[in-house]
Amino acid sequence: MPTKSSSGRGSGSTATKNPPGNQTPNTPDISESEIARLKVDELRSRLRSHGVTDTADMHKDDLVKALLKNMKDGPKKSTSASRGGSSANPPGNQTPNTPEINESELARLKVDELRSRLRSHGVTDTADMHKDDLVKALVKSLRADSGTGSRGGSGSSDGGGVRTGQHTSKSIRYSQEVTSVDDEPERPGRSLVTTDHDVIRRWAEARGGVPTTVDGSEHDGHAGVLRFDFPANGREARLREISWEEWFRAFDERRLNFIYQEERSDGKQSNFFRLESPDREDG
Repeated sequence: MPTKSSSGRGSGSTATKNPPGNQTPNTPDISESEIARLKVDELRSRLRSHGVTDTADMHKDDLVKALLKNMKDGPKKSTSASRGGSSANPPGNQTPNTPEINESELARLKVDELRSRLRSHGVTDTADMHKDDLVKALVKSLRADSGTGSRGGSGSSDGGGVRTGQHTSKSIRYSQEVTSVDDEPERPGRSLVTTDHDVIRRWAEARGGVPTTVDGSEHDGHAGVLRFDFPANGREARLREISWEEWFRAFDERRLNFIYQEERSDGKQSNFFRLESPDREDG
């Protein structure tokens, strides 16, 4: 008496519960053969959608196994595939309160991948940027998108976030962002950028600078061109002293960024600063 074929090779057989290429019993919707045909980038992308990070050093076989495991077990929050654990701040994450941003993982990305991700965040003009700067720019963009930065915000001093727009300059992108008086330059001569009122005022007053506007540049009852008058430069007759409140009101209304240096590359104090608007080509 003929017996039924359980493998599906016999004539008249019906579809099996586990399709060909599926070596995961009781999971007919998961085909290992299909997953194994995915490219490495596709595997990493799918793992990220399941909350799995730290996959940069994993080979394809390991990526396939990790994805199969997560598809069977269900998505896990902030899981580390290579270390097998999760925490509020995964190892290598230097951005507190943003567990989804892992700087160590981003640092392992290739330059082209970093530029591609930055483009997806609206950051262009990255051709001349080195890898370290690309990583920092991407971390900054991710922080802004997650709501932890003030970038592109209303222009208040809270957080000192960089203001961006259609005409954001390369100087802004290459500068280290400073968000509080506790932030230190990475090295002497480093270009810095901030919108934090306390940082700007402390910097100017440490050099004897007073807030001023260029006399005759006022319009609509507001301060015109903003400057600082430093005693080292000799008091300029065309500069008119104004209050810090008036200076910062004009600074915020125009969505300006304050680009500056603490020290020159030789370690001596620097008086360099520039005000730039991301909304106008001429700043």
